[in-house]
Amino acid sequence: MPPKPLPTLFLGLELATDQLRASIVDENLELVGVEVVDFDTEIAEYQTQGGIFTTPGEAYTTPVEMWLKGFDMLFEKLGKNYELLRIKAIGGAAQQALVWWKAPVPPLHALDPRLPIHAQITSQSFSLQNPPIAQDTSAHTHALALEAALGGPDLMASRVGTCAHPSLVAAQLLRVREAWPDVWARTGRVQMASSFLASLLTGQLVGMGEAEASSTGLWVHAGAQASAGVQSHWDEGVMEIVGGNREEGRRIWTWLGDVDVSGGRRRIGNISRYLVDRFGFDPETIVTPFTSDYLSSYLSVCPSPSDAVLTFGPMDIMMAPAPNYIPTRLYNLYPHPAQDASEKKRYIVMLTSRNADVPRALVRDMYTKSWSAFDRLVAIVPPGGSIGLDDKLFSFWLLQGDSYPYSHVKGIYRFETGIKVNEFRDLRANPRCLVESQIFSFRVRWSRTLPTGVFGTAAGRARTANSTPSPISGGQQKRATGVNNSNNMGLPFDPYDYATLPGRIIATGAAANFPSIANLAGDVFNAPVLMPTTQIDAAQVIPHRNAPAVGFPARAALGGAYVARWVWGKEKGTPAGTGRGGFEEEVRRLLSKRWAANGGAPLRTNINAPGGTSKAPSAANSGASTPYGHGSRLGSSVLVEEEEEEVEEMEMERAAAQGGFNIGFNETDMARLRTVTNSTVGTTMSGSTLGDASSTAFAPSDLGGLTTPNSGPGSEPSATPAAPSALQPVTAMPTSDAEIQLGLAKVAEPDVDAFMSYAALVPEYCRLEGLLIKAIV
Repeated sequence: MPPKPLPTLFLGLELATDQLRASIVDENLELVGVEVVDFDTEIAEYQTQGGIFTTPGEAYTTPVEMWLKGFDMLFEKLGKNYELLRIKAIGGAAQQALVWWKAPVPPLHALDPRLPIHAQITSQSFSLQNPPIAQDTSAHTHALALEAALGGPDLMASRVGTCAHPSLVAAQLLRVREAWPDVWARTGRVQMASSFLASLLTGQLVGMGEAEASSTGLWVHAGAQASAGVQSHWDEGVMEIVGGNREEGRRIWTWLGDVDVSGGRRRIGNISRYLVDRFGFDPETIVTPFTSDYLSSYLSVCPSPSDAVLTFGPMDIMMAPAPNYIPTRLYNLYPHPAQDASEKKRYIVMLTSRNADVPRALVRDMYTKSWSAFDRLVAIVPPGGSIGLDDKLFSFWLLQGDSYPYSHVKGIYRFETGIKVNEFRDLRANPRCLVESQIFSFRVRWSRTLPTGVFGTAAGRARTANSTPSPISGGQQKRATGVNNSNNMGLPFDPYDYATLPGRIIATGAAANFPSIANLAGDVFNAPVLMPTTQIDAAQVIPHRNAPAVGFPARAALGGAYVARWVWGKEKGTPAGTGRGGFEEEVRRLLSKRWAANGGAPLRTNINAPGGTSKAPSAANSGASTPYGHGSRLGSSVLVEEEEEEVEEMEMERAAAQGGFNIGFNETDMARLRTVTNSTVGTTMSGSTLGDASSTAFAPSDLGGLTTPNSGPGSEPSATPAAPSALQPVTAMPTSDAEIQLGLAKVAEPDVDAFMSYAALVPEYCRLEGLLIKAIV
């Protein structure tokens, strides 16, 4: 009897800001392998921090040559630890960045397999050796100038699908032409980072997919006009503006190349002869279309039509499926990157905020000593920063240039009782007010998208039923007592109407690991919050970093592997492989098949990863992957220990209702902390151990430099500072089998009364936001 063939494998790659990552899955999407190259530690000669260079003028760049060395190192690891002959398809994703090839472009198909790639393609192959990345805002003024040239944000969005934002590809091209004409003159080809990575795999230059082309500010998507014979195309007029004249505009066209408008379900080529000869790949291994990292992460969680995916990171991003192409300045809108050409076109609505990890890290450094203290303050401080009904606090931390509606707003703004103040009377309100403002922004912008019709006739949980019903049952909608809802208090939407909000929030990113933030997101949207089980288990090891812990897969890499499996199924041509519906339906079918075959066992979340909750202290400057995340000393002068008298005073505030808020615990506070966090509750997730006390227990030693209005100025720091306690991350709550099958678990359940409390704050938030946008304050 011939030996049974070994299972087929699929490789997903992710070129992130700080790492190059690989995840391997089998035919049933079970995790089989994980490898990673960390740029800071494994390629230390470039002296990057988080994989980037930070330079004056809000410029964040990265060396392309470092990516090439990382590519060589990653495939050496893969070749050493896995049988690469079994890999039949490769997909992937990359951060948003441009690669500027110098003319002439080196022949990728002629690489010598005896030498690593970085020895054959050096930094001299690129006209711009350190290109900007997504966090870069140095081209913001160029984006605004381009927007003005096109007639303003509304006309620009209707023409090219997006309005101005700092990382707009068209703006980066314009900046290079104006700032470095020599770089412009030497350039022979410009690629998105995802296409660059795919080109290294195929040995030939690869164009971008339509989803990424739609983010450039240079692409016209046909949308509904496609039925009338109108085709999507590069906008020659915009290219002429960027290039300065028609000839240079056409040159940009040749740089960017053709766009793949097939929808993503096809091979873009076979693996290169170089990789076959050097590492032993099967020459028939196919390479599937690559896309951006955030879209690939979206694909990996298979959202239903009523879901929203909320990704926390250097940029916070909210994404949701949409059936219609109706571009406006209110959001970015991309064609779905994984759909069959025979399907009706589907889209992804995206809301973004650049002021994300950076303000959170800054507030942590200024007002607390650790992420655990930050988490506790967000949890304990009442909604709106005050127990009063008429003295709520609001803050807007707009440190970086952002997209609409904050494209012209920059600074830190705080408001008490509707009046702008330099600082809150009680400093401890700052973490809570920051996070509230960040999530309120998404909640308000979501509601403003509804009248556009992009979601069709029904939006949010009204679109489909899902496995986690709304906590409000019946047809009657609960309203705040005594509130006149007839005119929605001057808003274009009803802040108390939850029916049009997402039915579930699927959260990813380091900030989602904080129980307080997960709860807050669930309450503001009145929706359960779910998280990939891979992230829940990784958070038990390192809860406050965006990069996955050792042995855990990256979501964007998994998304690439899923797409590779999906395309390979069609290429194989078997009834089981051709798919039943779109990408999401096929992934659900495969995971359901795996669930049945494994007797209801959850998906594997890691490969030989260290288990257990991290015992390392969550100290200041140990935080998320942000431009301030390495060696930052922001606010370090206020990080001092409180003396015993101040601690006692803070404890006495448990019963106080005046002069501040209740910082201690009572029954009401405990009721607000609904996420499972303490060691007495088990978890359904593999590899998650809960050995520490609840993260919501108040530890005054973590709250450095915070004083109440009545505290005395003469205190001295303690002679022996206490080490900050570790952040206790979210853990899994009871979750339905349908969600566990997909590798998701619930981490927060909404509270109806909390939702109503936040809904009452929305009108004032919108009023203050309007003052900022109009530059009245």
